[in-house]
Amino acid sequence: MYLSRIRVTLRPSILDPQGKAVEHAIGTLGVGAVHGVRMGKYIEMKVEGATEAEARKVTEEVCRKLLANPVMEDFQYDIAKI
Repeated sequence: MYLSRIRVTLRPSILDPQGKAVEHAIGTLGVGAVHGVRMGKYIEMKVEGATEAEARKVTEEVCRKLLANPVMEDFQYDIAKI
Protein backbone atom coordinates (compact mmCIF):
# COMPACT_ATOMS: atom_id res chain seq x y z
CA MET A 1 0.00 0.00 0.00
CA TYR A 2 1.17 3.52 -0.81
CA LEU A 3 0.18 6.99 0.32
CA SER A 4 -0.19 9.60 -2.41
CA ARG A 5 0.08 13.24 -1.34
CA ILE A 6 -1.30 15.40 -4.13
CA ARG A 7 -1.12 19.18 -4.57
CA VAL A 8 -3.37 20.81 -7.18
CA THR A 9 -2.69 24.46 -8.02
CA LEU A 10 -3.95 26.95 -10.56
CA ARG A 11 -1.63 27.51 -13.49
CA PRO A 12 0.39 30.74 -13.21
CA SER A 13 -1.55 32.33 -16.10
CA ILE A 14 -4.92 31.83 -14.34
CA LEU A 15 -6.22 34.60 -12.07
CA ASP A 16 -6.75 33.51 -8.47
CA PRO A 17 -9.49 35.62 -6.83
CA GLN A 18 -9.48 33.46 -3.69
CA GLY A 19 -5.72 33.97 -3.33
CA LYS A 20 -6.17 37.73 -3.79
CA ALA A 21 -8.88 37.80 -1.10
CA VAL A 22 -6.62 35.93 1.33
CA GLU A 23 -3.72 38.25 0.50
CA HIS A 24 -5.95 41.25 1.22
CA ALA A 25 -7.12 39.69 4.51
CA ILE A 26 -3.51 39.09 5.55
CA GLY A 27 -2.82 42.77 4.86
CA THR A 28 -5.70 43.80 7.12
CA LEU A 29 -4.03 41.84 9.92
CA GLY A 30 -1.12 44.25 9.67
CA VAL A 31 1.23 41.75 8.05
CA GLY A 32 2.73 43.60 5.11
CA ALA A 33 5.42 41.16 3.99
CA VAL A 34 3.10 38.72 2.17
CA HIS A 35 2.55 38.93 -1.59
CA GLY A 36 1.44 36.67 -4.42
CA VAL A 37 -0.87 34.38 -2.43
CA ARG A 38 -2.18 31.45 -4.50
CA MET A 39 -4.73 28.91 -3.27
CA GLY A 40 -4.89 25.24 -4.13
CA LYS A 41 -6.02 21.81 -2.98
CA TYR A 42 -4.19 19.14 -0.99
CA ILE A 43 -5.40 15.54 -1.22
CA GLU A 44 -4.13 12.36 0.42
CA MET A 45 -5.20 8.93 -0.74
CA LYS A 46 -4.10 5.39 -0.02
CA VAL A 47 -3.40 3.38 -3.15
CA GLU A 48 -3.14 -0.39 -3.29
CA GLY A 49 -0.44 -1.60 -5.61
CA ALA A 50 2.29 -4.20 -5.75
CA THR A 51 4.86 -1.62 -6.84
CA GLU A 52 5.44 2.10 -6.61
CA ALA A 53 5.10 2.29 -10.40
CA GLU A 54 1.55 0.89 -10.16
CA ALA A 55 0.66 3.37 -7.42
CA ARG A 56 2.05 6.23 -9.52
CA LYS A 57 -0.02 5.09 -12.51
CA VAL A 58 -3.22 5.06 -10.43
CA THR A 59 -2.40 8.45 -8.88
CA GLU A 60 -1.72 10.00 -12.29
CA GLU A 61 -4.98 8.66 -13.68
CA VAL A 62 -7.06 9.95 -10.76
CA CYS A 63 -5.39 13.37 -10.97
CA ARG A 64 -5.87 13.69 -14.72
CA LYS A 65 -9.45 12.39 -14.80
CA LEU A 66 -10.90 13.81 -11.58
CA LEU A 67 -8.81 15.94 -9.23
CA ALA A 68 -7.27 18.54 -11.58
CA ASN A 69 -8.90 20.53 -14.35
CA PRO A 70 -6.36 20.19 -17.18
CA VAL A 71 -7.31 23.56 -18.64
CA MET A 72 -6.67 25.57 -15.47
CA GLU A 73 -4.73 23.47 -12.98
CA ASP A 74 -1.45 21.64 -12.55
CA PHE A 75 -0.74 18.86 -10.09
CA GLN A 76 2.24 17.38 -8.30
CA TYR A 77 2.39 14.37 -6.05
CA ASP A 78 4.65 12.37 -3.78
CA ILE A 79 4.24 8.69 -3.04
CA ALA A 80 5.43 6.87 0.08
CA LYS A 81 5.14 3.20 0.98
CA ILE A 82 3.01 2.64 4.08
